[in-house]
Amino acid sequence: MPSSTAVVPTAAEASSRIILVHGTGHGGWCWYRVATLLRAAGHRVHAPDLAAFGADARRLRDDDAPTFDDYSRPLLDAVRALPDGERAVLVGHSFGGMSVALAADTLPDKVAAAVFVAALMPDCASPRPDVIEKSSSSSSSSSSSPGKLPLTDWVDCATDEEHAPPSVLFGPEFMRRKLYQLSPEEDITLSRSLVRVSSYYVDDMRRRPPFGEDRYGAVRKVYVVCGQDQAIVEAYQRRMIAGCPVEEVREIAGADHMAMFSAPVELAGHLADVANTYT
Repeated sequence: MPSSTAVVPTAAEASSRIILVHGTGHGGWCWYRVATLLRAAGHRVHAPDLAAFGADARRLRDDDAPTFDDYSRPLLDAVRALPDGERAVLVGHSFGGMSVALAADTLPDKVAAAVFVAALMPDCASPRPDVIEKSSSSSSSSSSSPGKLPLTDWVDCATDEEHAPPSVLFGPEFMRRKLYQLSPEEDITLSRSLVRVSSYYVDDMRRRPPFGEDRYGAVRKVYVVCGQDQAIVEAYQRRMIAGCPVEEVREIAGADHMAMFSAPVELAGHLADVANTYT
């Protein structure tokens, strides 16, 4: 893991809560390093498991999370439950950016800022799944899938296009080469034991209108670019930034897709600074 001399800023007295949203196949557990650093600095942190992920007892194939809204419900419930007058900084990683966008669109008055960490960040002009589908062509090594799931190179992933929603289970070689190539070995081992079958809900989201300019579009946005990402490559991260105005862009040059493992101190420092700045 790359060394870092970054310091995690101490929480301001009136600092908002930080809600960390995991990406595809993962759970709130993947934030354990970053959450520990933020809490040690005095920040209030919540890392929920979305439906059918992490320790959540529901299962994708038992029809417990048939729609993207169902999948994102734990995040929506957490934001809705904030006390009157309190706003949260929402942090979405990878596909978690879509859930953050949904929460910002649904409850904009409760969102202090939306932070996208090597994440899918939709705009307000295009159909919701456009940002997902276009990511599949962001690499010269891209290969298409009948279910239009947005991975650039499936390697040893197991896909199921026959059931709704189409699903994918990340394979160990894909995780090592595309997600975790700079991350500690122990975190790769942890993730392999906890990863779950997931979906990108492309067809479901296509039935919904674009996110609202006066809702999601009005929420402050920060993008954290991960320079060594092999899944959502840097060039595509910057294309999303160009298509969706953000307050600021931050960079972690040495982070792979799983920045919470490959650069946890630097990432935590950025998130703490955003929380202190925008709340």
